[in-house]
Amino acid sequence: MIQRLQLKVPPLGVWLFAFLLMWGIDQLVPALALVMPRVVTLILVTAMIGIAVTFAGLALAVFRQAGTTINPMSPDKSSYLVTSGIYRLSRNPMYVGLLLLLAAWGVYLANVVSFLGLPAFALYMNHFQIVPEEQVLQTKFADEFVAYKQRVRRWL
Repeated sequence: MIQRLQLKVPPLGVWLFAFLLMWGIDQLVPALALVMPRVVTLILVTAMIGIAVTFAGLALAVFRQAGTTINPMSPDKSSYLVTSGIYRLSRNPMYVGLLLLLAAWGVYLANVVSFLGLPAFALYMNHFQIVPEEQVLQTKFADEFVAYKQRVRRWL
C-alpha cells in the first residue's frame, strides 16, 4: 500500500489537501486563536508569501536554465543534477516554498491547531515524494548526488 503512494500524488495536490485540512481544523476548533493585531498578521503573511514565491521561483528558474524536468512525478527524467543557485541552500526549495505558503495560511487563519497541517505536509512529502525522488537521483547521479546530500540539507 505505502509503495503505491510514492510519487503518485502531485505535490500541489498534497499541498491543497494540507491547505483544506488546516481550514477544516480552523472551522472545527475556532477557540484556539492566535491573537495578533490585523496589520501584523497581514505584514507577516505577505512577507511569508513573498519568501515562498521567491524560493519556488528561483528553483524553477534554475531548473529551466539547466534544461531539466520540473515534473516531480518523474524524477527519472532528470537530465541534470541541479546544485546551484537556491539549491545551495535547500535540496527542495520548491517544497520549502509550499510549506511556507501553508505557514502563511496558518498565520492568516490565526488558529494554533491549524498548524498541524504543516508537519502533516512535511511528513507526507518526506516519505512519499522526497525519499523516492532521492532514490532515483542517487541511482542516476551516484557519487555526485551523495556529495550534494552531504553538503545541503533536505529542507533548510
